[in-house]
Amino acid sequence: MKFTCWHYLSVLLFIASFSHTLRAQQDEQLSLYNYNPLYYNPAYAGSKSALSIVSMARFQWVDFEGAPSTQFLSVHTPVLGQNLGMGINLVNDQVGSRKRTAAYYSVSSGIRLNKNNDRLAFGLSFGMDVMSYDFTDLAVQDPSDPLYGEQVSATKGNVGGGIYYYNDSYYVGVSSPRILESEITSSNDVVTALNQRHFFITGGKVFDLNSVVKFKPTTLIKITPNSPLTFDLNANFLLYERFWAGAFYRFHEAVGFNFVYNYKNRIHVGYGFEFPINQLSTYQSGSHEILLQIDIASKKHLFTSPRYF
Repeated sequence: MKFTCWHYLSVLLFIASFSHTLRAQQDEQLSLYNYNPLYYNPAYAGSKSALSIVSMARFQWVDFEGAPSTQFLSVHTPVLGQNLGMGINLVNDQVGSRKRTAAYYSVSSGIRLNKNNDRLAFGLSFGMDVMSYDFTDLAVQDPSDPLYGEQVSATKGNVGGGIYYYNDSYYVGVSSPRILESEITSSNDVVTALNQRHFFITGGKVFDLNSVVKFKPTTLIKITPNSPLTFDLNANFLLYERFWAGAFYRFHEAVGFNFVYNYKNRIHVGYGFEFPINQLSTYQSGSHEILLQIDIASKKHLFTSPRYF
């Protein structure tokens, strides 16, 4: 199997989607998306030959009332070498009156393709989303609005799937973490939200510039039916196998930077900042992300070479 452009790019995804009566950010987004691939693709589970624990927090559009605030936790591990992997992905998100708590279990199966240790993995995820909308505290101009004073909640099961091709220095993935679409309705049968199907394409590669500096370009492509295609780009430099520093761009939305400290390929501590380049720039002071990742390798699966994904 041969890849060209995907060897040089990495992709993670957030898509802004629109409901029938409420326009809102639906799937959560990340600027440090490289460090939480399981959120987007269940086929990533178990690919690191270690028990990997990732916790992240995102504070979006600071100073903007009702802005998104999101917490992520993912845990995954190989079960039978790299032939089978399992993982759990948790998300807690609040945007204005909307809250979403999600829990998904992922399982992946991978095969080795050649002597270069290129591998191809297929993954499935199963879980549920707990959604709630509280319209009682909103300022209402029209008291006859059918959602005035409503509190709406629903629990929806869902499934996801993905494919992930990778080795120690590059990867490419295609996935849809929530395949089923569902509607949430209020007590008077008004459609409050529509959970749409999202597709993600991810890819990235590390280049050796010299003995102490490596370059990693990545991209995240986001596809939602009936919505414009969008993408994220990241350009990062690794210094002395310890310190990542890079710049970030989200198409027509934001620019930013990020820093991650890597201790012996086991502990990663990071920070990301992004600032909007659209009309939102006059209403808020940017978005912040923090990262803590811990990789625990057993004696049987010690790290024999650097892993960049």
